[in-house]
Amino acid sequence: MDIAQHLAVIDRLCSADFPTEHGRWEAGTAGPGHHVAELRTSTDFWEDDGTEREAVAAQYEAERDALSERLAERWGAPDVFSLWSVLVRSMEGEDVPEPWGVLASHVPDVHLWREAGHGRWVALGVSQWDKELPFQLLALVTETEPP
Repeated sequence: MDIAQHLAVIDRLCSADFPTEHGRWEAGTAGPGHHVAELRTSTDFWEDDGTEREAVAAQYEAERDALSERLAERWGAPDVFSLWSVLVRSMEGEDVPEPWGVLASHVPDVHLWREAGHGRWVALGVSQWDKELPFQLLALVTETEPP
């Protein structure tokens, strides 16, 4: 997928209805009040000495930043929102609203906007569940305010 396709997915999610139950959809996951689009997924790193992983991490961050620039043309500069404190609070037992609780477990920070047309939050982030697992460029659209 290229940036134009990523933007088209984000546009579709900004106006799409949210499902009533958690589940998968053709481009990611969704649940009450949110959609998460897996815009791009790398290969895994089981056989890597760390060199390829670092290069792919930089590539995915650059792609997030390029997409962020395009969204900034629409909605202004993003807030860069660290999810570290959300993860810590969740691990300490706080009930963090979804999708933020799960997102914080594998995305360190997001570029965040409040989309004016539908009043939804839009976030971009780079996910990696563990050092051997693939990177993902994610777009989140939610009605749930960041914690």
